[in-house]
Amino acid sequence: MNKLLQILFFLLFYAGTANATKIKGHVYDKQTGEAIVGATVVLDNPRRVTNTGLDGTFEFKGMATGPAKISVSYITYQTITKTIMVEKEDNEHLKFYMESDSKALDDVTIKSNTVSSTDQGARRLEKNATQIMNIVSGRSIEISPDLTVANVMQRISGVSIERNSNGDGQYAILRGMDKRYNYTLVNGVKIPSPDNKYRYVPLDLFPSDLLDRLEVYKTLTPNLEGDAIGGAINMVMKNAPGKFQVNANVSSGYSQLFIDRKFASFNSSDINYKSPYELNGKSYTAIQNDFTKGTLDYKYKNPAPNLIGSLSLSQRFLDNKLGVVLAGSYQNTYRGSNSTFYNTAVNGTDAYAVITNKSYREFSEQQQRTGLHGKVDYIFNQNHQLSLYNVYVNLKNEQLRDAVTTTFNGVYNPTLGNAELVYNTRSRLTEQQIYNSTLHGDHKFFDGKFKLQWSAVYSSAKNDVPENTSISLNGIQQNFQSRRLSLVNTSPVNRRWERNTDEDLAGYLDLSYRIDIGKNKLDVMAGGLYRDKQRSSFFNNYTLAPSAADVSKVYGVDFQNYTDLNLVVSNPTGAVANPLTYDATEKISAGYGMFKYISAKLEIVGGARVEHTNQGYNLLFPAGETFPKGQQVYTDVLPSLTAKYFITDKAQLHASYYKALNRPGFYEIVPGKVVNEEFQERGNPNLKRALADNFDLRYELFPGASEQLLVGAFYKRIKDPIEYTFQADAVRGQDIYYTPGNFGTANNYGAEVDYIKYFSKIGLKANYTYTHSRITTPKTTRTINPATGDIQALSVNQERPLYGQSEHIANVSLLFKDTKKGWDAQLAGAYTGPRINTVSQFLNNDLWQKGFIQMDASAEKRFKSGISVFIKANNILNTPTKLFIKGTNPENNKINEDLVKNGNTLVRSDYYGQNYLVGFRYKFN
Repeated sequence: MNKLLQILFFLLFYAGTANATKIKGHVYDKQTGEAIVGATVVLDNPRRVTNTGLDGTFEFKGMATGPAKISVSYITYQTITKTIMVEKEDNEHLKFYMESDSKALDDVTIKSNTVSSTDQGARRLEKNATQIMNIVSGRSIEISPDLTVANVMQRISGVSIERNSNGDGQYAILRGMDKRYNYTLVNGVKIPSPDNKYRYVPLDLFPSDLLDRLEVYKTLTPNLEGDAIGGAINMVMKNAPGKFQVNANVSSGYSQLFIDRKFASFNSSDINYKSPYELNGKSYTAIQNDFTKGTLDYKYKNPAPNLIGSLSLSQRFLDNKLGVVLAGSYQNTYRGSNSTFYNTAVNGTDAYAVITNKSYREFSEQQQRTGLHGKVDYIFNQNHQLSLYNVYVNLKNEQLRDAVTTTFNGVYNPTLGNAELVYNTRSRLTEQQIYNSTLHGDHKFFDGKFKLQWSAVYSSAKNDVPENTSISLNGIQQNFQSRRLSLVNTSPVNRRWERNTDEDLAGYLDLSYRIDIGKNKLDVMAGGLYRDKQRSSFFNNYTLAPSAADVSKVYGVDFQNYTDLNLVVSNPTGAVANPLTYDATEKISAGYGMFKYISAKLEIVGGARVEHTNQGYNLLFPAGETFPKGQQVYTDVLPSLTAKYFITDKAQLHASYYKALNRPGFYEIVPGKVVNEEFQERGNPNLKRALADNFDLRYELFPGASEQLLVGAFYKRIKDPIEYTFQADAVRGQDIYYTPGNFGTANNYGAEVDYIKYFSKIGLKANYTYTHSRITTPKTTRTINPATGDIQALSVNQERPLYGQSEHIANVSLLFKDTKKGWDAQLAGAYTGPRINTVSQFLNNDLWQKGFIQMDASAEKRFKSGISVFIKANNILNTPTKLFIKGTNPENNKINEDLVKNGNTLVRSDYYGQNYLVGFRYKFN
């Protein structure tokens, strides 16, 4: 009986397969020939539905032989219907070429931003771009684990990021060139920085869900501003599509760090945003009651869950002439870190530093990030249109840092039971914001041969740190237990106000005229810009100390809460009379001329840019500085030449040369000093701008709609590079300052590989960058004078990599996409190799950051109703930031804390914990 059933089953199976087969197909964009991902393919009679995969393919299995009708549809494309004959075997591989269904207005095409923000659109822009560039599409950003632009940047080839104190990305390093060597654009317009010292923009200000795409320019053409030796970052904001769209999401999550410990906070609601000096006049004598108690009112509890949400609305009106888009984002997150820091010092003639004490620090930060974007554009006709867009971002960061430093008779020796302790708690509110408003016009004349573009821009940036409060207390450890905690007798409480603002007024003008030379085309272009930047900087601080009779007060005995302390203001009129209170200006005038020649096989763009800089500062309270006022005026000619050779319609060679500069920041040329926690900083009024010659060559292959292979090499020769080093005061040699300087000529070269490949539902994104750089800077070493036997300091030159440059950077992302079932998932890993974190004044004592791998993941499930559910997980390996010194002092081997490995000495470890987020998204279009 069993054998009979087996025979019947075999016959039925054979009969079924004899009359069933499968068909495969591919869907392309008819204009570009690129595969379309996610197109809906419908088979009629019986009705079956599928979607094209990441490579544009689809497949139906178990088909009955005979005629079948197939229809293919996709947003912004015309639906295609085709009837085929299904054979038993060897069915023809079907190909569908879809045409755009964009709405036209007098030959002006209105394209949906759902196309421009896709991976296909990003690859198309990279292929057609004059500059060598990399692009992350809006859709890739949306489904990635990243919430801010800074974290998105780490996925791009040749880019590494610097983390802030809570582990989030903050600044981008492009091709081994420190963050100072690049600038940031919004919709092609440069924005100012709220940073209190430097020009570069903190990229963690920008929520990633406001972007249509993120562009990174690795080369420049004459129509781009010339101060980008490393490159430029352009954030393209959401645009108004051809029809009504709604995109909303909300999510919540938690940090693993605060499952394991409490979140520390303070009462910031009553902080004074102005110091007593500003509120009451310069002659006012401040007392303790003039200062907020809330900054010393600490709370330790579990934080509320993180809350993140965004909403964007867009529509076109008046027969598509008027387009409007409004977008907003809000993120309220609780982050932090646990940090162990070993302070070091170089003693005697030892070649390497010895550990003197250990600090344990806990950071707790509440970040409230707000982003608003609005754009209105009006198309008069095919030749004239105007647009007005506004961007506002704000990051409010409330940070509490608890720290305890342990010392045993001037060194760190935990085997001893008795130790001197210093407890330091800092409560700080930082608010940074950027606003940009741009009115832009596009005009065509003479049948479109002559084009005129202009922009009128107002931008502002602000950084405000009001009533930054720190308190220090002494402690005594006896028999490995903390027994006593008392106020230090010299200024234990410090209140500091810091504020700076930038205001930019700028105008842009670009002209171009097209000349037809047979089948070839020549564009002749000219234009320029003028920018007037005004900066103001304010600094004031007060110190408070116990009276002479209260120096021995003990915590837990004489006082229970820091808000109950009876203190006297040591400097009642404040310290506003310092070099960090100043005004500064910068006026940039620029003009360029360039040409663009296009033939069937070749595209050449060349020309030159001239930039005139007039930068100056005025100290409002000079205190004996040699240069209370300063000015730098210079003009630079910046030539460039770019060529593209089209090997095939999918492969090309891309070569570029350009000259660029890097201007000092205002803070860097103001001759004032500021006392930080570990060292003193001072500006350098003699600091010069850096100039660089940049060479690039890249082979570019775009085999599919969303696929690419980019293989390139670059070389940079930098004259007068700007680096920070420790330098002795020219007059008082015992004073050491961390100060910027110019150091000869530096070289930086490397190679990049960027690969994207899709296999139906599986995708692989990978890139690798090798970078090698060299710069020579002075260092101090110590030796014994043979004549006197005394220890003497000698200055020697040491060759090293550029600050912040990692030799190896790599990214690997494994993608899964099932368009039929609505799944998107990715596992993303980023590797950053070792790099210099701090340049030491002593030979062979630079502080290095250890190489690390950060792993993130995300997944999203979409439903037919337009709702999707997603999850994001960051830092799932809990990767720490670790700093080390190459080499070790024999004394450090005595510390039984596993600090010395492979000849290196670990001096700092920062752990941030994992972060989880779950939410839902709604889309209507």
